[in-house]
This record gives sequence, C-alpha cells and structure tokens, in this order.
Amino acid sequence: MPFTIFVTAPQLASSGVELLAAAGARVLYLQQPDSTEEVERILSTEPIDAVISRTVDLSAKAIASCPTLKVISKHGVGVSNIDVPAATARGIPVYVTPGANAQSVTEMTLGLMFAAARRISWMDSELHAGRWSRAQDGIELRGKTIGLIGFGQIGQRVANVCLALGMQVVAFDPALTGKSSPVANVKLLGSVDELLPLSNVLSLHVPLNAHTRNLLGAKQFAQLPRGAILINTARGEVVDEAALIDALRSGPLFAAGLDTTCVEPIPADSPLLQLPNLVLTPHVGGSTPAALAQMAEGAVRNVLGWLQGQPVDAAACVNAQELKTPATAIA
Repeated sequence: MPFTIFVTAPQLASSGVELLAAAGARVLYLQQPDSTEEVERILSTEPIDAVISRTVDLSAKAIASCPTLKVISKHGVGVSNIDVPAATARGIPVYVTPGANAQSVTEMTLGLMFAAARRISWMDSELHAGRWSRAQDGIELRGKTIGLIGFGQIGQRVANVCLALGMQVVAFDPALTGKSSPVANVKLLGSVDELLPLSNVLSLHVPLNAHTRNLLGAKQFAQLPRGAILINTARGEVVDEAALIDALRSGPLFAAGLDTTCVEPIPADSPLLQLPNLVLTPHVGGSTPAALAQMAEGAVRNVLGWLQGQPVDAAACVNAQELKTPATAIA
C-alpha cells in the first residue's frame, strides 16, 4: 500500500516531488497557505503516514488527530511551528534538513547587513518617490567587529565573508563551549554579555526555544556600541520587538535588518513599517530555488527513510533522545 505524505504547503520543489513519485507515494498538499484549520482537517480525515512541514503550525491537536502518523520532517531547520513534545509523546520522530538552506540564509544575512549599513533601501525608496536623497552617513564595515550569536553552518559562512571584508569576528555558541573555533581568526567568547560590547554588527543565528525567546531586549541593546547594526535571519521572537523599536528610534542602534518578525505577515499598522532605518524582508532567507530544492529533497529523504526502515542519521532528528524508541534505532 503506498505511503500517504502530507505537505503543509501548496507545492514542493521538483527534486522532492520526483523522489516521492519514485517511491509510489500518494501526496496531499495544503491548498490554503497558513491555514491551521485545513491542516487539522486533513490530518483528522486522511490516513497520513508522514508530514513534510513548511511554516504553518502543526499543533498538538493536529498531531493527536491522526492515528496513522509515523514521522514528521521540517522543510528547513526551525521547528518552532511544530509541537515537538506532542510528537515525542506519540513516539513520532521529528527531522530537520540541516545545512540545506545555509548558503541562501548566509547571503540574505550579508545582503541585509550591507543594506542596513549603507541605508540602501531608504535611498531606493526616496529615489522612487522622486527625491534625490543622498545618504552619506553610511557605515564602512572594514575594521568593524561583527558578533555572531550562534556559530553553526550559517554563522561560520557569514564569518568567512566578513573576515574577507577586513572585519573582526567574535562568536558565542553554547555548543562550542571549551572547544576551539571551527573558523580560523574567529574568537569564541563565553557568553552573550561578553560579546555584546564588542559588536558593531550583531547577527543572530539561533533556533527559537525557551533559552532564546526574547534573548535581546533593552538591557542587551544598551550593551552594544552606539551606532551598532542588528541583523536577524533567525526567528523574530528572539528579539523583544518593542525594545528594538525604541533602540532604532532613539537608542544605540544605527539600523537593523530583519528577515523574521514576531508576527508574520507584518500587520499593516506595525510601527516597524514606519522606521526609516529598518530593512525588512518577508522571511525568505532560505527560499531561493536552490535552497528550496535541497530542503525538499532532504525532507523527503527523511520521511521515506523512516517509513522504509532505513532512517537517516539521528543527528537530523531533533527529538531522538526523548523518543521512547531507542535513539540507536534512528541512527
């Protein structure tokens, strides 16, 4: 009997579709983007074997409603939209696709950094409005220090480019405590508090969890050098948005570049939209065709591997250690 795979988006890159077709899988797609109601309806009425999760919430209710569900894979790495404890309680592994979108997110990080430092988006909007506004107060990045909170694949790639620009690079990642830096000439620090006063540019590369929610607030912004730049391509909730707005209006920040915000889509009345020193993109850092293809292929291999009794590396399973099934069964 063919496996039934539910993709919580209207489409999947062809690299993933072809793998599913080769496996003879029946594939269902979410017709209404971001509809949690449709997710719950499909899971409660269809014999779903696996979910490939995009950005819409996959709630405990939805997971509990599908007795046939055996495995979940995120199309990406951030699982804040998936109720992982609910899946774990059912013995359902939750996989991610580490590294699949790392290059695209790296390039978005750098693009936001350059745009914020040189006020590119503001000048562009001024010119389109018919005003010859020449901002000449931009920040030259050579010689400045970038602080990276989170130093995995994305942070390391950002570091290499920034070093080539002539910047100094410091990083903090609790997973690397007591270890040497994986990138030459990058100094690993012992805490966020140690990193902040050094960071002319601060870039976030962390997952959203209980430890990182509201990691940056008014206290942390006050520790940055005056005229600093914040870049967030991680998750919006890592930053206290009200404190960020205050810091951009009158505090220590020269500018910020955000690919993620606390509420998505951004409400039309959000004060974020009124800030001339804020560069915004709609959570598309990992959404280039190349990244989407790699994430689709990785997510499909994750679910088919589990269903076919040939699971991928346990390192790609975020709840391997908590599952009732021994982690060795996933390796």
